[in-house]
Amino acid sequence: MIIGAFLLAPRFPGQTDRAALDRALAAVDAAERVGLDEVWIAEHHFMPYGACPDAATFAALALGRTRRIAVGTAVSVLSTAHPVALAERALLLDNLSGGRFHLGVGRGGPWVDLEVFGTGLDRYEHGFPDALALLLRAMTGPTVDGTARFPFREVPVVPAPATRPHPPVAVAATSAATVELAARHGLPLLLGMHVGDEDKRAMVDHYRASGGPADAEHVSAVLAHVAGSRAEAVAQVMAAAPGWLRDGLAAHTPVDDRPGPARDPHAYAQLLCDLHPVGDFDYCADRIARSAARTGATRVAAMVEATGDPAHTLRTVAALGALRRAVSAPPAASDLGKLA
Repeated sequence: MIIGAFLLAPRFPGQTDRAALDRALAAVDAAERVGLDEVWIAEHHFMPYGACPDAATFAALALGRTRRIAVGTAVSVLSTAHPVALAERALLLDNLSGGRFHLGVGRGGPWVDLEVFGTGLDRYEHGFPDALALLLRAMTGPTVDGTARFPFREVPVVPAPATRPHPPVAVAATSAATVELAARHGLPLLLGMHVGDEDKRAMVDHYRASGGPADAEHVSAVLAHVAGSRAEAVAQVMAAAPGWLRDGLAAHTPVDDRPGPARDPHAYAQLLCDLHPVGDFDYCADRIARSAARTGATRVAAMVEATGDPAHTLRTVAALGALRRAVSAPPAASDLGKLA
């Protein structure tokens, strides 16, 4: 099992953007220190749901501060970026980090971002397959030329990939069509924390049925929060997360006249507590292990900022590190007792 942290840098009510980013950066340092395998950085625009508007830039800083851990984007939004520009940044980080950079890409949403960055709704609704194919060609090199949607003359790819045939790429999927697209390219899935194990298993099964490799290492995003007991952990999340979700969901502004997200923040926070490892150490360890077995996704990306409290975040990262060590060499009962 590969265990990592998933960092949104969410701005909770009363916090500054800098506080949210500092908390996420401290979590990167802690993840390296306690032995997690990887960290994943989210990207959002114009909203407090996440204060990081460029996951690759954050990843560059994280890679520069660490020496061992892999750092990925979850995700870099391909609908608002030029595929070749994103490929160049990925190749640069691949070279500078010695192969520790992982690129996660996704379609994003029908938000005002498409208007601001000039890519438009058609790019979101119809352009993702072409953009992904061009991204992969550009990351592979040694040259790349354009398409009908992205017309340009042939150019050399610089720098060449340090990781062959290209740096690792994963695809965020919420629909059957995107699962099939990832399977055609042989790329693993990034599965969101808004769905449970049964839905994730269905997507993994559909991926395999669509010709995707059986040994693909899919990534399952979960919300993780460790406290002294299940009741205490849920109470802490429910006291803080609804305010963040209320402000964050409300800030998703559609690019057209469609309605925005309509989730009830309290109900959504409770759903996340019900679906994911929110509890004491033993409860969380059991939920993570069972979820990996049920879904077939053996890479876990745990969102550790569920309350916005830096101390809570670091405590959960430390517990995940202990769980990661337990996967390789089970710790003594006394060690588990200290972490609970």
